[in-house]
Amino acid sequence: MAIRHVEPYTDEWLQQPISYVQQVVDLLGAEVADWWDGPCDPRDATLKLTDGAALVWDEESGWRLGAFVSGGRGRHTELSGVRYLGHGLLPRPQRVPTALNDARAGVGASSAWRPCYRSHRNCRDGFDIALDFYTPAP
Repeated sequence: MAIRHVEPYTDEWLQQPISYVQQVVDLLGAEVADWWDGPCDPRDATLKLTDGAALVWDEESGWRLGAFVSGGRGRHTELSGVRYLGHGLLPRPQRVPTALNDARAGVGASSAWRPCYRSHRNCRDGFDIALDFYTPAP
């Protein structure tokens, strides 16, 4: 298998996180009321949950949970009372529901402190290869 880099800021690059996020949405099922991908710098996605909270993923700090304040398609989401789920930048989708429950309870790897695993400015650091793992084969 050849390593394939996606050219930064192309449509493919902008949409690259969607497959990963979709897998998490599928696992959370009816708990997700709506979801959308956000803008870039950093690329992110918001899952609005049925309890009024939101789960946000971005390419710098991974998943975070908080009370939804504002946001929408094409805008970064603002949360209050944020807890970061931990488990790295791209935890396996199967780990996110348990990490979400831990964050709600304030236990496990969750933290109020923002991790910074990478900068979105480092477009050629290999992160696109990790995201590509979640993209279905053509």
